[in-house]
Amino acid sequence: MESAFLTIILVSTFEVYSSHSGITDWEDVMVAREGVPTTLGCTDTAVRGAVAINWMVKPVGVDEWKLVLSANERKKFSGGASKASMQLVDPNFQDTGVFSLFLVPRMEDSGLYSCSIKQQERKLKEKIILLAILTVTVVPAAPIPLLSTLRLAAIVNPGYAITRITWAAPGNISMKSEKKTNTGTVAKLPQVQNSDSGPYICMVRPWGNSSNTHFAFKVDVIVDADNVASFTNITHDSDIFTATQARTPFPLTCPSVPGDYVRLHWRPPDREHSDITLVYKNDSWGGSTFFTNHNKKLQLAGPPYNAEAGSFSFLLTPEFEDGGLYICEVFLNDNAYSRRTILSVLKDEATPSLLPCLSALLLLVPLVAAAVCVLLWRQKHISDRGIEQSLSVHSGEAENIYENPEDIRQAPPQGSVYMDLKPRGEDDVYKELERY
Repeated sequence: MESAFLTIILVSTFEVYSSHSGITDWEDVMVAREGVPTTLGCTDTAVRGAVAINWMVKPVGVDEWKLVLSANERKKFSGGASKASMQLVDPNFQDTGVFSLFLVPRMEDSGLYSCSIKQQERKLKEKIILLAILTVTVVPAAPIPLLSTLRLAAIVNPGYAITRITWAAPGNISMKSEKKTNTGTVAKLPQVQNSDSGPYICMVRPWGNSSNTHFAFKVDVIVDADNVASFTNITHDSDIFTATQARTPFPLTCPSVPGDYVRLHWRPPDREHSDITLVYKNDSWGGSTFFTNHNKKLQLAGPPYNAEAGSFSFLLTPEFEDGGLYICEVFLNDNAYSRRTILSVLKDEATPSLLPCLSALLLLVPLVAAAVCVLLWRQKHISDRGIEQSLSVHSGEAENIYENPEDIRQAPPQGSVYMDLKPRGEDDVYKELERY
């Protein structure tokens, strides 16, 4: 949003200045690499004779114009804010009509440059050029150690002078790039090989109706095959000891650091001295590859892990023989991080499903409950009938097992009332109860 705002201001400045100065040439954008000789073009072969030229500059962030270089019809040169590197390309500008300015720019030289041609104090021509300075950074410093991570960064000042920066590898192969706030547009090449030596091209597309569709800058990269990068500052996470059942998805995590390059190695169990196998590698700037028999058993896990952003995790669906040591290595610039997982895989046993058993049990529960109820009812019915029959047994002395009711009714009310159960021989109630 800020860049768009600055662009609008720039356009407005050009239009206002043009309307008051009679500018005939459309304003141009020039992108120059810092420290590389550059020419700001200003020519008019139709202009001859006693003419004067003024080059002026308005640096980025400054509101007033300053004199860079001035030459009159007598070829007398002067400069107010000029540098030793700033001079006219052709001292015979009166005869050739070439008024271009030569300079070796620095970052602070970016801004608006005005080429004004006068004849007898009358302005014949004026051209305004926006000079943007490109700074390119290559890390590590040349020559690049083998297996290191090559970082190419390009930034332009002012940023609103361009619309896009892209990088291309040798052979004009497009490279993935990201725009960073402080470092500009960055492209990376992890695990540099000797074959990666060659010219890399930084292409800058200028803003607006510039006469150039893009500016191309070559960056030579040389890989030192005799110097192998050593990651002595490897950070090791604590080892993870865990187990899972065969053919069951298992989360296999990597260090939680976003990386440029990731490798996953595997060593089978009980083979401490055997070679370790590379089963997966991912270049966040180039692509990913699965290896060996893990192709169908290993897949990238979903959020919050994001391989494109350099954050890695896997889902492993192992067979019994896929246990062992898994090592995940994450490389970020000159740093490396490692996590080891020791995985035990349990056999998946000719185990029958419990679902039919559970279904049968659910069907049997109502039947069992009904049978229990019937048995309880029957037992109660038999018990009640036995008691009823035992109470109805007639003894030889009375109608029931108690004392004669007449004796009880004749007893005085203030005395104690008690019942006396006495055995009555074969017809004893206790005998009857025992039968049931």
